[in-house]
Amino acid sequence: MSREDSALTQRAKMVLDFNWAGSYTQPGPRLYPHQWSWDSAFIAIGYARYKPDRAMQELRHLFESQWTNGLLPQIVFNPQFGEYFPGPNFWHAERSPYASRHRKTSGVVQPPLHATATLRVYQCAEDDAQAQAFLKEAFPHLRAWHEYLYKERDPEREGLVYIRHPWESGMDNSPMWDSIMERIQLRPGEIPSYHRVDTLVEGHEEDRPATATYDRFAYLVQFFAERDYDEARIREGCPFLVQDVLFNALLCQAERDLAEIARILGEDPAPHEARAEQTAQAMNRKLWDEEHSIYLDFDLAAGWPLYVYVAPNFVPLYAGIPDEGRALRMLDALENTGFSLKNKNIVPVPSYDPYGYGFSPTRYWRGPVWININWLLMRGLERYGFDEQATRLRRSIVELVEKGGFYEYFDPTNGKGRGSVFFSWTAALLLDVLMDDKE
Repeated sequence: MSREDSALTQRAKMVLDFNWAGSYTQPGPRLYPHQWSWDSAFIAIGYARYKPDRAMQELRHLFESQWTNGLLPQIVFNPQFGEYFPGPNFWHAERSPYASRHRKTSGVVQPPLHATATLRVYQCAEDDAQAQAFLKEAFPHLRAWHEYLYKERDPEREGLVYIRHPWESGMDNSPMWDSIMERIQLRPGEIPSYHRVDTLVEGHEEDRPATATYDRFAYLVQFFAERDYDEARIREGCPFLVQDVLFNALLCQAERDLAEIARILGEDPAPHEARAEQTAQAMNRKLWDEEHSIYLDFDLAAGWPLYVYVAPNFVPLYAGIPDEGRALRMLDALENTGFSLKNKNIVPVPSYDPYGYGFSPTRYWRGPVWININWLLMRGLERYGFDEQATRLRRSIVELVEKGGFYEYFDPTNGKGRGSVFFSWTAALLLDVLMDDKE
């Protein structure tokens, strides 16, 4: 490791130490004081490299907040931080008979990266007995989490689970949701009363979701609470039901990783392997877009694909879902379209196609580069042997942070950091790259 990389490694560790809250890591100071589900999974992957004890505690705190039906909540609230919206009093998660009774949580989920993170922590741990004990502790939580998704979010048993809120995608303000948001017509009396803090804390109001969009975010939360978070009742009239590419690709890989965990523990891996294969086949059958060589989300409420082209929809590469022919076509699309993997004048990879109607280089999920998506794409390119392109993404991850800082996301036109500063998954995934055994 070079002197520069060594210094950057130490700075990344300082960011994670700064955000450590005693039993979990805040995604970022000020704006994100609570525990977020997929943030913690990415963060644990970084901790696994040098602090496996903390990685285990990170995931354990989340698992301890799991609902009894297996739902792993998007947010676990820290009662010390009250000035946050939407807080527990807006979610009314306690209306569900399955909600955690000892911790306040939200009532939605985030992408299921947790089995992948758990297996990575096990693989990196030097204390075999401790690692084995953690794996045994985590396994029933992970199994219940996946069973909830396949039971409650895949009613037709297709092998594809749906999300019911943009927040569940992890890509809150993606242009993918515009057509659905426009379809939700709200009269003044249907908009819940709320007070946003995200536009005040960071000073980047122009980067955040528009008020009309947030009205619909809040409306959906109220919709779930009024139905006591009963999935069957929610499905009956929810205007947002989407089979999301990123979510299902990560679930597919997580099922494979859960199968490996089962194998290590002497449990039966076959059910998890079968579900992973079913999900992969369903994605290839239903979500593949032949014309544009990318996978597309499917809008279940409307009954058609969402023809919006975003970088996260190349993440099936990470899970090994496309065959070699499709993978080569996806690589061509990444390199020779607006995603600009080959274009040295653009910082790869913009989260949304710059040729798209709603592109913005700075607006939340509408164009900025995100380290977690680049990391997933890098690992996917490595999986298929696209080493030259993977190396470019690897270098881009390092250079973005080295030059732009530990920000939440970055402007693809100039590499400038945007959003929350001292962002934890940026630090954690940078550490994973810098400490990679391949380097």
